[in-house]
Amino acid sequence: MMTEKETAAEKIIADAMANPSPAKSMGDPGITPLSPSHIQQNDTDQVPSGPSFVVVVAIDFGTTSSGYAYAFTKEPECIHTMRRWEGGDPGVSNQKTPTTILLTPDRKFHSFGYAARDFYHDLDPSESKQWLYLEKFKMKLHTTANLSIDTDLQAANGKRVKALDIFAYALAFFKEQALKELSDQTGGDFDNNDVRWVITVPAIWKMPAKQFMREAAYKSGLVSRDNPEQLIIALEPEAASIYCRKLRLHQMVDLGSQTTQNGFSPTENVGSGMTQGDRYVVVDCGGGTVDLTVHQIRLPEGHLKELYKASGGPYGSIGIDYEFEKLLCQIFGQDFIDQFKIKRPAAWVDLMIAFESRKRAAAPDRTNPLNINLPFSFIDYYKKFRGHSVEHALRKSNVDFVKWSSQGMLRMNPDAMNSLFKPTIDHIIQHLNDLFDKPEVSDIKFLFLVGGFAESPLLQHAVQNMLQGRSRIIIPHDVGLTILKGAVLFGLDPSIIKVRRSPLTYGVGVLNRFVEGKHPPEKLLVKDGTRWCTDVFDTFISADQSVSLGEMVKRSYTPAKPSQQVIVIHVYCSEKESVGFISEHGVKKCGTLRLDVSGTESTAPRREIQTLMQFGDTEIRAMAVDVSTGRTVKASIDFLSH
Repeated sequence: MMTEKETAAEKIIADAMANPSPAKSMGDPGITPLSPSHIQQNDTDQVPSGPSFVVVVAIDFGTTSSGYAYAFTKEPECIHTMRRWEGGDPGVSNQKTPTTILLTPDRKFHSFGYAARDFYHDLDPSESKQWLYLEKFKMKLHTTANLSIDTDLQAANGKRVKALDIFAYALAFFKEQALKELSDQTGGDFDNNDVRWVITVPAIWKMPAKQFMREAAYKSGLVSRDNPEQLIIALEPEAASIYCRKLRLHQMVDLGSQTTQNGFSPTENVGSGMTQGDRYVVVDCGGGTVDLTVHQIRLPEGHLKELYKASGGPYGSIGIDYEFEKLLCQIFGQDFIDQFKIKRPAAWVDLMIAFESRKRAAAPDRTNPLNINLPFSFIDYYKKFRGHSVEHALRKSNVDFVKWSSQGMLRMNPDAMNSLFKPTIDHIIQHLNDLFDKPEVSDIKFLFLVGGFAESPLLQHAVQNMLQGRSRIIIPHDVGLTILKGAVLFGLDPSIIKVRRSPLTYGVGVLNRFVEGKHPPEKLLVKDGTRWCTDVFDTFISADQSVSLGEMVKRSYTPAKPSQQVIVIHVYCSEKESVGFISEHGVKKCGTLRLDVSGTESTAPRREIQTLMQFGDTEIRAMAVDVSTGRTVKASIDFLSH
């Protein structure tokens, strides 16, 4: 028995079949939606497991530091983190290397990480102006509104380079390092085809940024376009979550008790402290972004279910670097700092490294001042630029907390350092407060603090104050490697996260029969005597809707003309949960669905292309079939603006 709503839907579909869609006259390819439906696949007929890989290698491409880790599929419990890097900094553990890259004056890849930094540093200033040095460039993918293949980045010397090239160079570097290490381990030339690659990205990244990473991987030769399954995009807090539930108690610190015992024996899993249905939050505090994810554990298998869509923002630890830069501008003048960065780029990098090590010494109970070494060329160039000394500038600036010490250092009072952290930490706490206020986010048993910035005592202290004992705050010992290790586990079993929440509402614009009193008159389009309502938003999936892994959204489309080779359909998205029309405020065109129907001409009077879209994974995918012939139609969904 059909409900009224269904019969109405059937009628609209029947009408649409009788009247081919007039959409084509509006510059839109003629598409007729036929059967909106969600199909839930059973676990049995899920995506085939594909080729078997010998090893999974995960690359954590971070804003401030990067690294890789791997595990052989035969020994999934044994995760290897990459070899120690040359040239580490004092006071920083060298499991990861700085995300810095150096290109020669003719724009060829030279080096990455500590090697790039040290080489750049040793160049003569007259020479270093010609070399292209880039750092902290990953944030550009988050902050660029209409990201495209042609988006560019600015090197330290002010010259511009294509972002895609830089990301591809970096991935090629990691590919080479990892394959070299694997070859040494196995005593032969390790074949890239035996590797399943995983690249981590923030969960709050939109689809264009994820797709950009994939494009860079194709360009770098990490994987080929013909074999997309060889690369998985993993979400950073999801990876952290997978790792955290496996933690043993001697591998973490419970901030509440500051002991690692906690009423369980130290060899037990924190997972054994978790029972069916336990909910926990992972706060991934990195260099560029902070990502918040809420998961519920489903035992016995320990599958994870996302309870609320990923949230967060650009509140990573580089925010503190910007505050320091603002402080320097306040003391020495924006004009000088801008000039100094371009004229003495290597010395600027030095100054920021000196700041970085002091930043790590900041703590809530610190009373003694922090000294930051000013490079000689800073002091020298300032005198040339202004005609007076750095010391004079400090005396006459109205910044109380920063003094000049006779050893040639900036001496910062702890309050001054703490105030540099404040804006960033305030953002994170505000976000946590908003999250804990959501009805879906109640009864949180654990809060896992992960990512490099999670090591900051100031941040830990602020989170403790905010939670007031509502959840147990857990910090894994190797907090900077949590994501890397979790990403390897995810690559070994991507189906571990069974249910996700869609971050946005996605859909397409369609025509419906015009209904008086229901549809706005300005949307009326009369075509061959039929009254249509234009711009209707056909929702594929709503923001914060639960989607299971392998769940498909099914739509059918018909080419406007029998001779049509390609159907192009614009995909729209919005942060709002319910959308009526594509013209509404906050709805924007975010991608295109392309169905290549060439070579599938059939004798059927009316071709129906059935499209299946998958939203339950870390990336959105599309497949299509020509219903009359049963042949697969090449389908792709593209989110990068061209």
